Amino acid sequence: MPPKKRNSGTTQSKGLKPSAESASPDKKESPELSLKKHRDKDAEFVTLCKTLHVTDLVCDRAWTLWKTIQESMDEDNQKRLWGACLFVTVTDMDVACFTLTQVLKAVSLNVKQFMSLVRKLDVNLDTISTKVNSALTRLEKKYDVTLALYQRFEKTCKKIFALVADGKERETMRSCWTMFLLAKGRVLQMDDDLVISFQLLLCTLELFIKRCPPDLLQPLYKSSISKVQSPPTRTSRRNQSKAKSRPPEPEMDVQLLETLCKENECNAEEVKNVYQTSFSAFLDSLDLSRSPDFPQVNDLDQQYEEHYLKSRDIDGRLFLDGDETVLVPKVEILQGERTPKKNLQDEDAVLIPPQTPIRAAMTSIQQLRGDLISSGDQPSTNLDTYFKNCTVDPTQDVLKRLETLEQAFSQRFGQAVGPRCVILGKQRFTLGVRLYYKVMEEMLKSEEKRLSVQNFSKLLNDSTFHTSLLACALEVVMATYGGVSRYNHGGGDQAETDVCFPWILDVFKLSAFDFYKVIESFIKADPTLSKDIVKHLETCENLIMERIAWRTASPLFELLKQEHEGGAAEQVETPASFSQPLQHNHTAADLYLSPMRPGHRALPPESPATASSQASSQVLTQPAGQTPRPPKSNSLSLFYKKLYRLAYTRLKILCSYLLSSHPELEPIIWTLFQHTLQYEYELMRDRHLDQLMMSAMYAICKVKSVDLRFKTIVTAYKNMANTNQETFKHVLITEGHYDSIIVFYNQVFMQKLKTNILQYASTRPPTLSPIPQIPRSPYKFPNSPLRVPGSNNVYISPLKSPRMSPGIMTPRSRMLVSIGESFGLSSRFQKINQMVNSSDRSFKRTLDLGSAPKPLKRLRFDVDGQDEADGRLVTNGSTRSRMQEQKMKEDAEARKE
Repeated sequence: MPPKKRNSGTTQSKGLKPSAESASPDKKESPELSLKKHRDKDAEFVTLCKTLHVTDLVCDRAWTLWKTIQESMDEDNQKRLWGACLFVTVTDMDVACFTLTQVLKAVSLNVKQFMSLVRKLDVNLDTISTKVNSALTRLEKKYDVTLALYQRFEKTCKKIFALVADGKERETMRSCWTMFLLAKGRVLQMDDDLVISFQLLLCTLELFIKRCPPDLLQPLYKSSISKVQSPPTRTSRRNQSKAKSRPPEPEMDVQLLETLCKENECNAEEVKNVYQTSFSAFLDSLDLSRSPDFPQVNDLDQQYEEHYLKSRDIDGRLFLDGDETVLVPKVEILQGERTPKKNLQDEDAVLIPPQTPIRAAMTSIQQLRGDLISSGDQPSTNLDTYFKNCTVDPTQDVLKRLETLEQAFSQRFGQAVGPRCVILGKQRFTLGVRLYYKVMEEMLKSEEKRLSVQNFSKLLNDSTFHTSLLACALEVVMATYGGVSRYNHGGGDQAETDVCFPWILDVFKLSAFDFYKVIESFIKADPTLSKDIVKHLETCENLIMERIAWRTASPLFELLKQEHEGGAAEQVETPASFSQPLQHNHTAADLYLSPMRPGHRALPPESPATASSQASSQVLTQPAGQTPRPPKSNSLSLFYKKLYRLAYTRLKILCSYLLSSHPELEPIIWTLFQHTLQYEYELMRDRHLDQLMMSAMYAICKVKSVDLRFKTIVTAYKNMANTNQETFKHVLITEGHYDSIIVFYNQVFMQKLKTNILQYASTRPPTLSPIPQIPRSPYKFPNSPLRVPGSNNVYISPLKSPRMSPGIMTPRSRMLVSIGESFGLSSRFQKINQMVNSSDRSFKRTLDLGSAPKPLKRLRFDVDGQDEADGRLVTNGSTRSRMQEQKMKEDAEARKE
C-alpha cells in the first residue's frame, strides 16, 4: 500500500514526499562518492555522506550550507552539524536519501536534540526554509505521539501479560507493537492523531490477548475473554487446512475490548467502530481477520520496514529496544508533588499518576461526553418551543442543514484522517450537534431574560448564525479529541491532513468573520467548557483578527468598503473610544442581526440600554433636527475594537523588547499602525497583522534616526508567543509573489505610506492616536482552578459536582486541599508549606536563561544591502539583554495569574 502523503502546510513546498526509492537507493540516484571528486571537503564529511547514501549534488549543497553557518555556530561536534546540514539539504531538495533514524544514528543524537540543533542553524533567519520548518514540526509531532503511545503500551502490557520463563511475553509485545505501527501507518493519513492511534492500539492488543495461551495472561484479561470463544492454539502453516474445520473465531471479542477500554478510560463504542471499520480492513489486507494464529514476526517486520523507509522518518520499533535515539530521560515525580486522596491516612494515601498526554486526552473526552449525556440528538422540549414561537418555524431548515453539513464534515474528515474513518467523523459530528443544541438553548434563554421576548424568528432563520454556532461546537469537539494546541499559526495553506483550526471553516465554507461573531457568546453560554478549551477558542479569535479574516474573499472588506464609501465622517471606531474599557455585554444576536446605529453616540458605547434597543429593533431613528449619517455595523465596530487592542498589545510587547530606551517612540509607532489599519486596510489583504506592525516600527525608527534594523526586529519577534517564521519570511508582495518582510516594506508598505511616514519627521507631526485600554481576557471563569500566588504547585478550585471534582479539575501531580473536609494529618499541611516556600527558589531557577546568545556575525536576511549598507552588527548585547529581561518579566506575570 502506498504511503500517505502529508503536505508541509506552506504554499512554497509540498513537504517530504515519500519515495519508493528510499528503501534501496538507486545507484543512478545515489552514485558512490569519491574522495577525488570531493577533495575540497573534509574527509569525515564525505564519509558521512557515503554512509547516508547521498548524491554528489546533495553533498555539494550540504557542504556549502555548512561553510555558510560554520562561524556562527558554537557546537563543538562538527559531525552533528554536518548531519543537520544534510537533513536540511535533502528536505529542501525533496530527494530520497536517508531516514531520520539513519541520520540520528550516524551523528549519535536523539530526536529532540537533533530537532533543536537543526533549528539552531537558522542563524541568519534564511538558513531554514518554511519547507524545512514544516517538515520538522510534522516529525516532532509524530514523535511525541508515538512516544506517548509506547509509554502507555509498555505500562498496559505489564497488566496484561504474565512473566514466563522463556521470555515469551517480550516476543509477544514486539509482534503486537510492530503490528500496531504498521496498522497506524496504513490506516491513518494523519499519523499524529493521538486518540485514533490509541484506539487502534487497543484493537491490536485485543487481537493478541484473545490469541495468547492462557498461561501468558494476567487473571483480569484471562477472565475477560468471552467464554464462547474456543481457546486459541498454535497452528503451523501446513496444518492450516485442518484448522478450517473449526468454527471461525469472532472478529471482535466485545467483552475483552470493553475490559481494555475500561482499564484505559477509553470510550468503548468509539473503539468498536475503529475495530469494525479500520482495523478489520487492515487485518483482511494481511489475511489475518479470522486466522487463529499469531502474525508472523518476520512478515510484520518486513512490511513495516518497507513502510518506514518510504516515510523516511522514525523507526518506531526502536522504542522496544530502549534505543537512545528515540527515548528521552525519564523524569521522576517528587514525592512531595504526588496527590494523595482526601480522608486517608498517610500510609493509605493513593498516589494518582501524573498527567500524561493520553490520560489528559481521555479525561477531556470523558468530561465532554459527560457534559452532553443529557443533551439529545434532537432539539429539547424548550428549544422546540423557541422554534415554534417563531413567526417562521425554522425546525425543518435546521434539520436539513444538519443533514447536509454532516455529510460534508464526515467526508472531509475521512479525507484528512483516513478513508475508513468516515464513521468516526460522524460520531464527532453527533457530539457537535448535541453541544450545538445545548448552547443554542442557553443563548436563547439569556436573550429572553435580556429582552423579555420569546420570538427570535429573525435570528433562528439566519443560516449563517446556525452554521457558525455548529462550527464552533465542532471546533470544541475537534480540539478536545485532537489536543487544544492544534491550530495553524502560519500564514500558508494548511496540510491536507490537518483538521486543526481553521479547517472547520473550509469544510463549511464559512467566513472567519462570521465565525468570530459567535465565539464570545458561545463561551458565555457554556460554563462547563474547560480552561484549555476556552483558551483555544480565544486563540482562534486572535488568529481570525490577525490574518484569517483578511483573506480576499472575506466579507470584512465589503463592510469596510461600505463604511468608507458611505461618506461617513466617522471612523470605523473612534479613537476616543480606545481609552474606554472594552465591555463584553454584546451577544451573538446583536452581531448576526447586524443591528445598525446612528453615526453619533447618544449613549455610551455598548451600554445595556444601547444593546437592548439594538437587538429589539433593527434600525434606530435619528434624533430630530440632525442630518442623517450612514449607519455603522455593530459587528464591524466590535471587531475593530478588539483588533486595536490585540494590535496594541503585541506592539507593546515588541517595543518592550527593542525600544525600552526610547519610550517616546511607542505612541508614534502605534499612531502609524492604527492609521494603516483604519485607512489603508487593503494592505491587510492576504497578509498578517504582525507584518504591518513590524513595518510601522521600522518606518518610525528610520524617520526618527533610531538605529533599529529589520533583522533585529525579526529576531525579537521570534521570541514572542504564537509567532511563526512564515510571517516574516513569506509575505505577499504582489498577486502570487511572496518574499521577505523587508521586500514587502520597501516595495509595498513604504510606497503606500511614504507621505504619511515623512510627516513624523516634520515639526508638525500628526496627532497621536489614543492608547487602547488593554483589558484582561473576558474568558475567565471562577470554575477554573486558580494557582495560589507565588506557587507553581498549589491550586484552589471550587467543588461543583462529582464530575467537576478537584480530582479532575486540578492538574495531576498536585497536592489537594478541599476546605471543609478532613484532610488527615497535619504533616500534609507542612508539606504544602514546604512546597510553597521551595517554589520561590525553583521559580528563580526557571528564570535563569543562561548566557546571552552568541552575537550574529553576518546578515543575509535583508536584500541588496538596503537594510544594512555598512555591514555592522545588528543584534548587540544590550538588545539581547533587554529581550531576556522582558521575557523573564512576562514569564513571572504568567506564573502569577
